[in-house]
Amino acid sequence: MSNTMEKQNILRTIDLYVNSFEKVLYEVDDIFLKGMENHNLVGDDIEKYKFWEWTQGVGLFGFWKLYQHTQDKRYLKTLNEYYDRQLKIGLPSKNVNTTAPLLAMSFLAEYEKREDYMEICKEWAEWMITSFPRTKEGGFQHLTSDTLNEQELWDDTLFMAVLFLANMGRILDKSEYKEEAKYQFLLHIKYLTDRKTGLWFHGFTFNGNHNFAEALWGRGNCWITAAIPEFIEMVECEESVKRFLTESLKSQVDALVKYQSADGMWHTLVDDKESYLEASATCGFAYGILKGVHLGLLGQEYVEYAKKAVAPILDYTDEEGILHQVSYGTPMGREDKDFYKNIELRPMPYGQALAILFMLEILKEEK
Repeated sequence: MSNTMEKQNILRTIDLYVNSFEKVLYEVDDIFLKGMENHNLVGDDIEKYKFWEWTQGVGLFGFWKLYQHTQDKRYLKTLNEYYDRQLKIGLPSKNVNTTAPLLAMSFLAEYEKREDYMEICKEWAEWMITSFPRTKEGGFQHLTSDTLNEQELWDDTLFMAVLFLANMGRILDKSEYKEEAKYQFLLHIKYLTDRKTGLWFHGFTFNGNHNFAEALWGRGNCWITAAIPEFIEMVECEESVKRFLTESLKSQVDALVKYQSADGMWHTLVDDKESYLEASATCGFAYGILKGVHLGLLGQEYVEYAKKAVAPILDYTDEEGILHQVSYGTPMGREDKDFYKNIELRPMPYGQALAILFMLEILKEEK
């Protein structure tokens, strides 16, 4: 396929993702809501969680990036309508996953000078500093809407919550927020990096000091591939911190290219060819690699690996703009790696968002 044809195909696919975005954003997650009936930690109105969770948060961030790229006011309208709708319903309790929608909101509040949005962002950022449940060594415990996860660090936390805190540090020029965000990245690297491969384990618990099933889970790893470049772009770091984060990213990416399948995808367990190929992780890896290259964190030689993922992701996108082969939300595999192989596949907002982010970054290569 020529570069011109590929660019046209990518632009068409992004349009398809846009057309399906609201449908996926407001699709009821019956499995999550059923679980919340018995495991709602705070006991507040479940309706508040219905469309305000990490799944929507990642999707909204992708849509904000789409607006930044296109300056199409329709996308701003979609974002504002979402946040205004949810504020009328009321926000749920504060935890890692319910913080995720605030990342896009913080950008929007800054861009549009929306004080109502900004006041909420300020409240949640301050909560993170003063009241966020902590593990030993001051890590952000992976508290969710339905699980305490006491003394546990998860790789998801950096993308879902720490990026928001970092962005608020940038917006408000609050060194306390920025320094806390840096510390969380460094601490998570300390406990979640697999020193044998450079990939990341899904989690670590201080209750026993182990990495659970030691799963090198795909999407969990992709949150890191995406989060490190986003963070470095967001917050000006000391040379030593930037170097440390960059080397961690490079170590991970060097492992990823070894495990990429022949068709350009990655498996849901990165190092296990018997696990299924998974689209959201593939998009996240390709996006993070390209963004790392474009920021000068990774060498140009890595671009080819991200480009290999374009064709299969386009193939997994149907004519309604729905990305398939996306694994559903995944709790911790505590004892058995095979747990990850049995997670069902279904379209999700984060799959759509990661695909948008990937395709937007690919377009920078096509100029």
